Order: sequence, then C-alpha cells, then structure tokens
Amino acid sequence: MRDARIELDWADGTYSFRLAWGQLAELQEKCDAGPYVVFERLRTSTWRMEDISSVIRLGLIGGGLEPVKALKLVRAYVEDRPPVESLTFALGILSAGLLGAPDEPLGEAEAPDQAEVQ
Repeated sequence: MRDARIELDWADGTYSFRLAWGQLAELQEKCDAGPYVVFERLRTSTWRMEDISSVIRLGLIGGGLEPVKALKLVRAYVEDRPPVESLTFALGILSAGLLGAPDEPLGEAEAPDQAEVQ
C-alpha cells in the first residue's frame, strides 16, 4: 500500500517519515504557504528556515514518532546544524507526501538474461 511513507537514515538512526493530509495542513499553517509552494521553495533554493524544520518535524510525527521526541530530534539535528545539511531530506519527505512514495524497485537483478532466453 502506498501511503507516502518513506524510511530514511537520518540523524541518529533510521526513521519513518510520512506527511498525510493533517500534517500537510499543519505545514501550510506553519509556513504560511501551500505544501506545493513550500516544495517549490525547497526545490528552487528560495526556502525559509521554517520550511525545512517543519517538513522534517511533521514528517516524523506522521511517521509515528511522538511529537516531543520529533521536536527534540529536529532541534538537535536540524536547527543546531547548517540548514543545507537538512535540505535534501526535507525535499524528499515533502516530495513523498505530495507525490507518493516511490514504488518498490523492479527486480531487474532477478530478471532472466536476454541472451539466455533466446
């Protein structure tokens, strides 16, 4: 099932991130812009500080992390670090929330060798 959930190695471990309808609505309020506007700001390097931290924090919460723990992680690994370190993560999380998580990769390694098939 595709629910826009992605797993990322981030900060001190592997975390689940998900931006469902509720998190996207809260993101809109926090950033004073629609989610796609925030996405475009992240993509075109016209982002605001709150764009990055809010996407990651809300993604952690949507992924099942307690809000207090999500806030502590964002303070330690986003707000206490240079913002560009977190930009790619925020862009990936928001992209999955808006467009859906990528499908599982095709099993090309398991596909028959075309030379052997003929």
